[in-house]
Amino acid sequence: MPAIVRDYMELTKFTLSFTVVFSCVVCYLLSPNSRLSAIVKIIELFVAGMLVTGAANALNEAAEKETDALMKRTAARPVASNKISRKHAMLFALITGVAGIILMWYCFNGQAALLSAIGIFLYAYIYTPLKKVNSIAILIGAFPGALPCLIGWVASFIPGGNNNWQGGIIMFLMQFVWQFPHFWAIAWVAQEDYIKAGFRLLPPHGEKPTRKTAMQAVFYSVMMVLVGLLPFFSVMGNSLIDMQTIGGKISFVIVLLCNLGMVIQSLRLYKNMDVKSARRVMFSSYIYLPIVLLALLFAGK
Repeated sequence: MPAIVRDYMELTKFTLSFTVVFSCVVCYLLSPNSRLSAIVKIIELFVAGMLVTGAANALNEAAEKETDALMKRTAARPVASNKISRKHAMLFALITGVAGIILMWYCFNGQAALLSAIGIFLYAYIYTPLKKVNSIAILIGAFPGALPCLIGWVASFIPGGNNNWQGGIIMFLMQFVWQFPHFWAIAWVAQEDYIKAGFRLLPPHGEKPTRKTAMQAVFYSVMMVLVGLLPFFSVMGNSLIDMQTIGGKISFVIVLLCNLGMVIQSLRLYKNMDVKSARRVMFSSYIYLPIVLLALLFAGK
């Protein structure tokens, strides 16, 4: 692969973008309006999602050129290492972002396009600068981080169809709550780098982890258990997953076990207060998301 292609893939944080778009596509497929056989629509959503997410990540790298250069884990990023200029990164983000939003509107609907534009704005222009101010940045960043689930659900809306927001909101909440122990674990592991860059992402004070940081990880992991029940026991009408089927029962057990696993790892972090335990939470969260999403998709379709 040519070096310039690798650089631009890194600019978009391709692996991260792929994971984000994966959740978007799964939520689209969970909607009663979608069809597993509609491969063309799935490809269109994937491409549009990669353009939108890649634009947000490119803007983030352009804005954090100096701070990325200070951190060992990000110093080799293309903008930080001057492989791609900040100007070119922003131009690339503009082109891909506009293309992605237009594609969302043309192939799907205006709601999906609007949510995509909001996601780019929140991530690049609110969350990114707040990272140096206060750990509330994680709360703000959790909104664009969870929007792909809602975008995927809304993308399935069709005129005269069953355009109910309920399922999309439930999936949004699941990914929203998941982000807190996930990002705090990352910040815990990378705290030395983050201190060098001036990032203040660990509650309650922003830099060094404390017992209160671990307690918040435990709290949100417990919240994940409760929110994880919503697809199976909706209080707003029909549930997202039918618990009367074998697939629904299997999915319920898988989701519950994954959520309890996150609680156990967060409790271990609270007990040990070390980087090793934080790394366990981090890797558990990476595994958690695809397993839960696929379990729901298996039961839903």
